[in-house]
Amino acid sequence: MPSAKKVKWAQLRVGIMAIVAMVILGILIFLLTGSKALFAKRAVIYTYLSDSASLATGAPVRLNGIVVGDVAKVELSGLKDPRKVVRVAMSVTYDKLAKIPEDSEAAISAENVLGTKFINITMGRSPITIKDGGTLPAKDTTEFEEVIQSGYDALTAARGLLKRIDALVGEIESGKGSLGKFLVDDEFYNRLTATVNETLKIAQAVNSGRGTIGRLVYDERLYEEVRGSIQRLDSIMENVEQGQGTVGKLLRDPALYDDARRTVAELRRLAEDLNAGKGTAGKFLKDEQLYREVNQTIAKLETILNRINTGEGTIGQLLVNPSLYDSLDGATQELHGLMKDFRANPKKFLRIKLSIF
Repeated sequence: MPSAKKVKWAQLRVGIMAIVAMVILGILIFLLTGSKALFAKRAVIYTYLSDSASLATGAPVRLNGIVVGDVAKVELSGLKDPRKVVRVAMSVTYDKLAKIPEDSEAAISAENVLGTKFINITMGRSPITIKDGGTLPAKDTTEFEEVIQSGYDALTAARGLLKRIDALVGEIESGKGSLGKFLVDDEFYNRLTATVNETLKIAQAVNSGRGTIGRLVYDERLYEEVRGSIQRLDSIMENVEQGQGTVGKLLRDPALYDDARRTVAELRRLAEDLNAGKGTAGKFLKDEQLYREVNQTIAKLETILNRINTGEGTIGQLLVNPSLYDSLDGATQELHGLMKDFRANPKKFLRIKLSIF
């Protein structure tokens, strides 16, 4: 059985080994997950901002996009200058100070609209680098805040759009609207299926050469007739292009073109003469005196017709007086009978009596 001294010594060694193992594990975890050098000497530089834009302690500090340190502290500066309300302390290693010119500018950036904020230093051109405890000028964060706000506005609009889409999907699922009925209405589905089946039957009939369309697609004779018609049409077009026939001459014959041009010129001159008031038709269109005379004549004619319609005068009585019409009709009949009797027995009316005293 081991002594109590050996047991205690063994327990001490186990404890020391456990502590060493935990220290090594912690160092490994720090080296694998952290961005700081374990024993590197660090410097602190500052910048002032008008707003922190939710920048948190421990956020990365980048030089033209490359990580060179982290944010050590974000606090109110107590200054009255509205551009220097917030002071940001940035912790960087000494070897990185030699790479940061003193005219470099610091600004808040983000991976995306909702990403983690960080400080991005834009490298300047001054040959003098910043010292430990120095201050970098800051870019105006107004533009960044506007970008963030526009991102929030876009998210709000997207949220409203998603709500409307969700409501629309709900109505569709409940069978409302044409699309909803299309998805849930069995009767509509059956009609659609029947329509598809009929379409398939028509396609099968066409494929088998039945019907007008089927014959048009598969009948060689009809194809030859259509081809012959196209060839004849092509021949006609060729004759027209060569100037043959009436249409060809109309397109190709210069004399016919000249005649048509002269005719158009004559028509143009005739229209100009009419507009100028020349000739009978021109005077009729342009002469105010002739217009007034024609208008007076028409007015007189209208007056005469009105008197005839009211029964004035002989013609008016003839049109509206039944007794005068009957008398004229009787006289006409008697004259007709007299003429008939004259043709039948002319000696009766042509007898001449001679007397000698």
